[in-house]
Amino acid sequence: MPRDGAVRQPKYQHIAAALKAAIESGEYGPGDRLPGENDLMVTYGVARMTARQALGVLRSEGLIEARKGAGVFVREFRLIRRRGIQRLGTDVWGGGRSIWAADTEDREPEVELLGVTEEAAPEAVAGVLGLTEGTAACVRRRRFLLDGKAVMLATSYLDADLVAGTPVTEPDTGPGGIYARLAELGVGPTRFREEVRSRMPSPDEAARLGLGAGTPVVLVCRTAFAADGRVVEVNEMVLDASAYVLEYEFDAP
Repeated sequence: MPRDGAVRQPKYQHIAAALKAAIESGEYGPGDRLPGENDLMVTYGVARMTARQALGVLRSEGLIEARKGAGVFVREFRLIRRRGIQRLGTDVWGGGRSIWAADTEDREPEVELLGVTEEAAPEAVAGVLGLTEGTAACVRRRRFLLDGKAVMLATSYLDADLVAGTPVTEPDTGPGGIYARLAELGVGPTRFREEVRSRMPSPDEAARLGLGAGTPVVLVCRTAFAADGRVVEVNEMVLDASAYVLEYEFDAP
């Protein structure tokens, strides 16, 4: 241990910090090839495992990507700034816009519908929706892509009786999406609650999102309430943690 009592930084973290600084300074720009394991071994006099760990740090932070047979490159993908409060305003979905499109600014988002079904919701979700055991829920599963990259999986649960015969049960819900259709039914959302946590992805989630090894996901569970306090939707989202910045802006209580 150094005499001043400071903890010595592991070699792989030192290398990762140097590479990160080079990226942030513009020495390596989006799409540029970074030094590979062999290069780092020579430059820093370290073992292959140390070089691999250093690159793994940058990969887990979403800064770089490996291209098979070509090397390691600075990631070109621009982070998504998810403004958790502004995106849910009635001026967005009430004006016929998608709240997902509100996140993507000048980029063209793509939504891949994975299915619309009627099925029993998980017990915890059914309880929040106020559904009795065995009552069917309308379940909408989607995968969201930006710049050709999958960035989010989302599953919405709604009372099947409430939305029966409406566009909510169709592949295309129309302008403004689910919330605009709920408003037409007189139960448009007026309040939301979001719970956020993170974990490592399941194998299925990693495959659907195309995640590299070591990349975590952010879980966002949103509950939408109508004016009378009724829960009208529960939306469980799985986000590629390396693709998002979560931003919440609000007045002090």
